[in-house]
Amino acid sequence: MTRTLLVASAIAMLLAPRAFAADLAVPHIYTKAPPLAADPGYNWSGFYAGINIGYGWGRSSTTANFIDSRAGTGLSSSAGAFDLNGAIGGGQIGYNWQRDMFVVGLEADFQGGGQKGRFDALCAGAPDGVQDGVCTPGHRGDNTFDPALPVTFDLTQKLDWFGTVRGRLGVAVTPRVLLYGTGGLAYGRVSTSGSVSAINVGGFSGADGGTFTPVAASFSSSTTKFGWSAGAGVEGAFADNWSARLEYLYVDLGTVSGSLTTPVIALSGAPLVVSYRSRVTGNVLRFGLNYRFSGT
Repeated sequence: MTRTLLVASAIAMLLAPRAFAADLAVPHIYTKAPPLAADPGYNWSGFYAGINIGYGWGRSSTTANFIDSRAGTGLSSSAGAFDLNGAIGGGQIGYNWQRDMFVVGLEADFQGGGQKGRFDALCAGAPDGVQDGVCTPGHRGDNTFDPALPVTFDLTQKLDWFGTVRGRLGVAVTPRVLLYGTGGLAYGRVSTSGSVSAINVGGFSGADGGTFTPVAASFSSSTTKFGWSAGAGVEGAFADNWSARLEYLYVDLGTVSGSLTTPVIALSGAPLVVSYRSRVTGNVLRFGLNYRFSGT
């Protein structure tokens, strides 16, 4: 009997820790949920192409000279500036590299439009009581006095098209908004046309009855000029592959020049030559739409 009680007590002592452990509550281990993946933002890198439309405020600073072809001297000159304004439209293509918030790019564009303007110059005739004018002679007869009449020169210029090849440097102020500056090469075709008209006063000196002969001449030419361009813009991405921009450019195409030998009789009796020299510049404001060939 005593031996049986001892065996039972030993078994109870061995089972007690397990029972006690079984009575303890199993602790719950709480783990933090993994964070969501960070928003990578928008990346401007890659090739893009697009279209644009806008308006150009061009300027031609022009000087016209009236020259006696025999004497080789300038008789009169007229200077002024006139607008070359009109709507423009075209397309652009480029590539961007982005590192952190900085974007570097290269872009080429081509624009067509109707920027056009006109300039008028005049070589004055003779005032009252004077026979010869500044550019042309008059006629003095026995009983007549025929003063020289004015010479008019009309010039029209048009910027047929222009293009640029520019670098771009920008900062992504937000992942989808880019502020940038730009500058580089500009080129374009300037068409110039003009006409000269006058009345040659002639006749035998000392004889009555001078002659009045209307004369006129015209010319036209086109030349491709190279210069420079600079500007700035803002561009915003409204979809993974699409962005819209507003851009300003200043364009300087340098100078164009030419001359015309006319049938107008100069003071020396030789033909009158009219020459011109124009510096063509412009301001462009345009809205553009771009498609980028690689999305975010």
